[in-house]
Amino acid sequence: MIPLSDENPTEITPLATVVILLANVLAWILVEGSGEQAALVASITEFGVVPCQITGECAGAGLTWGTVFTSMFLHGSWGHLIGNMVFLWVFGNNIEDSMGHVRFVVFYLLCGIVAALVHVYLAPQSAIPTVGASGAISGIMGAYILLYPRVRVLTWIPPFFFVQVPALLLLGYWFLVQVATGVLTYGPEMGDQGGVAVWAHVGGFAAGLVLIKLFEKRALTFAKSHKIKLPPEEAHRLEW
Repeated sequence: MIPLSDENPTEITPLATVVILLANVLAWILVEGSGEQAALVASITEFGVVPCQITGECAGAGLTWGTVFTSMFLHGSWGHLIGNMVFLWVFGNNIEDSMGHVRFVVFYLLCGIVAALVHVYLAPQSAIPTVGASGAISGIMGAYILLYPRVRVLTWIPPFFFVQVPALLLLGYWFLVQVATGVLTYGPEMGDQGGVAVWAHVGGFAAGLVLIKLFEKRALTFAKSHKIKLPPEEAHRLEW
């Protein structure tokens, strides 16, 4: 189920969402060599989160804790990047619209950091680097399901079906899949199996649920939920 757009117009220009999206694309091109094997491996090894290095279970060099930040701007493939950026664009602009540019950047980074730390906590001995914006974007999705559960989202179900479903159904289904996958794969060797770090998704989603009420600007969310057009000067004041 791939979201394509939502019926949730924005009050402010999503500058931070665009900047974060561009930062991910530029990191993929300039740091990861657009997926060229040597550049990809080197960048993921250096800037990805390696749980055992953070916990001290294995030797580490370089950024170590800093990778909790850098890892959320790297990806493992074109598909990984594009998928994350689609989710970021569809849901991120409305969450930025609910809190303003600066708060949104802080919110996004905090959700990504929490997601990475949950993964480290549950796979402390893993030596496999983890990268991706999925944890931070999961936080956006957690915020969205709480603020705008009834908003309908145009969704593609490959290969042929296009349907409109409430955000509660789409994001709730996605979250349950992450939890179920995490439970089924949980064990001592979880972090060494590679693949998707689903507990990072769960952690990011939970962080979004918890943090959104601290970060939202109620005047903005009230206007959105009641379809009130704010005066330009009021919208400009609240967007920062």
